[in-house]
Amino acid sequence: MPSPLPSIDALLRAPETEPLLIRFGRTAVTAALRDTLSARRAAGGFSAPSGTTLAAVLDQAADHLSARFAASQRPVFNMTGTVLHTNLGRSTLPPEAAEAAAEALRNATSLEFDLATGRRGERDDHVGSLLCELTGAEAATVVNNNAAAVMLALNTLALGRQVLVSRGELIEIGGAFRVPDIISRSGAILREVGTTNRTHPRDYADAIVPQTTAAVLRVHQANYAIVGFTAMVPTETLGHIAHQADIPLIEDLGSGSLVDLERWGLPHEATPRQSLAAGADVVTFSGDKLMGGPQAGLIVGNKTAITAINRNPLKRALRLDKARLAALETVLRLYADPDRLAERLPALRLLTRSQADIQATAERIGSVMAQRWPDRVIATEACRSQIGSGALPVDLLPSFAVTIGGTGLENLAKLLRALPRPVIGRIARGRLILDCRCLEAGDEAGFIAQLT
Repeated sequence: MPSPLPSIDALLRAPETEPLLIRFGRTAVTAALRDTLSARRAAGGFSAPSGTTLAAVLDQAADHLSARFAASQRPVFNMTGTVLHTNLGRSTLPPEAAEAAAEALRNATSLEFDLATGRRGERDDHVGSLLCELTGAEAATVVNNNAAAVMLALNTLALGRQVLVSRGELIEIGGAFRVPDIISRSGAILREVGTTNRTHPRDYADAIVPQTTAAVLRVHQANYAIVGFTAMVPTETLGHIAHQADIPLIEDLGSGSLVDLERWGLPHEATPRQSLAAGADVVTFSGDKLMGGPQAGLIVGNKTAITAINRNPLKRALRLDKARLAALETVLRLYADPDRLAERLPALRLLTRSQADIQATAERIGSVMAQRWPDRVIATEACRSQIGSGALPVDLLPSFAVTIGGTGLENLAKLLRALPRPVIGRIARGRLILDCRCLEAGDEAGFIAQLT
């Protein structure tokens, strides 16, 4: 016979319920107990001795409460092979930057308060001078992401007028972000020049119409490359063409890097300093990709343009909160010590990690996984990682992965995603591939523990 079910009152008064009440509150616990009892009545009660029925109800209610109150955004192990993975949050912050953000959230801060004068200050001043030092710009400002930076610059400098863009730069990236749509939403008018694969200086010069053309826009080819019979106009030449017509050159660098990545053996990526020196008047780039900081859109350039951008009413709608500003300031300060940047900035550290180190990690966790699933073919294999998030789209990095064969790979991938700290890999060529580039030594123990 099924054991009789206890009453709600008896369950709430039971000493064993006290931890649940402290953790979740009386309202949520009562609702969970009612749901559990209702489900048990529908199923005919518990097939358990009467003395254990109360514990069984509480256990089931506790499971329900834990699932209900679990955070929906959780830390994961990124083993996809994409270092700056948009869906997994792109760059991870240095510990000191994360702590700076947490400290700002815990306290009242001098966000828009000038401590020297006792008067209202400007929030962007916390990072403006640092950005100018690192890029050589006359002025700088920040918004919540690079798409917003491009739209704000165009809305300020080209509202109701034409913007010249090469056809080969009318890109679409993840999340259906399309350059033509951003231009349209900014209130500017797109004027395409050149062809998909070849654009020449005369294409820009011939398209400029006095009083009608407001700016020239160069867009970084973020997630593709055109190869073969191609031509594009160098920034220096493009700046000269724009300035002869007395209009600004706006350059969207996309991911953007504050330093020359070739120093660490990575492919070349144009820096804001190089773009400004070549003649760009306004340069926009992301804070959370190659720069290794929080999500932000950084705008640097000449003082006249940046002042106008800051006066745009849209700027307030796109501004950064105090936590991201605190994290961004901390990350920017790391760039003052370039000799230690690769060890202190997680994004750069992962991108420059040695093949030998990655291989050793793959072999260690591969051995554990072979013991966990002895019926599967598990191997350590060379592979290639990608930088990701629109950064250096055709350049791949040598890496190592644990590969798992056999049937039911989708189910196995689902099992790994259901672990306390989900493991995110990818299935390709009939194998589940777990690229070990982003699994650092400090995370190995936790990774292995939840497998065993």
